[in-house]
Amino acid sequence: MQVISRSFGPTPIIHYEAPLEIELEQHIQQFLSWINQEKIERPFFTAAIAHLWVLTLHPFEDGNGRIGRAIVDYILTRSERTQWRFYSISSQINDEKQAYYAALERTQKGTLDITEWIIWFVGCLSRSMVSAREIVEQVLRRERFYQRAAPYSLTPNQHIVIAKFLDNFEGKLTSSKYAKICKVSQDTATRELKDLCEKGLFRQEGDGRSTHYVL
Repeated sequence: MQVISRSFGPTPIIHYEAPLEIELEQHIQQFLSWINQEKIERPFFTAAIAHLWVLTLHPFEDGNGRIGRAIVDYILTRSERTQWRFYSISSQINDEKQAYYAALERTQKGTLDITEWIIWFVGCLSRSMVSAREIVEQVLRRERFYQRAAPYSLTPNQHIVIAKFLDNFEGKLTSSKYAKICKVSQDTATRELKDLCEKGLFRQEGDGRSTHYVL
């Protein structure tokens, strides 16, 4: 089995050549015996090695990457002993696809030293956790805000702007931006922003042309 890609020329580029089919069953049995060991001492390292192992065996025409990621999830779930896990290695690999394939190819074409691969993979796991934490913090921030806002009656425009602001609004919220988002006059925008400030949901900062509003 060969992993290839087409170049502009007639000859395809061979990125990797998997073990022969006649050898595959023995390799898979070795892998299964290893992955089903009773206790996983270092789950992140084990996950990195298991993922590389599956992609190196490359037992199927298609779907080896998905199987490799599923095995990572299996190892981490076993080690964490919980049904709740908010980070996703699959999403992070998808975000770093080029770096992932580059690290994989360097390892498969190199020596038996897989240190570089393990460092990259564990780093990818770490970044997936950071990303998950940021998402959870954003969800909690939104939930806390709406709990504070629950006693108040808000206009449809205010709901629109609040939703945008809580969803990683870029730049500073000014009355001009409010007016543009809601397609209302400058006076209406200023009035509704001041109303949000009076309710304690927003806070005004700056003066004159530098006036803007924050949560």
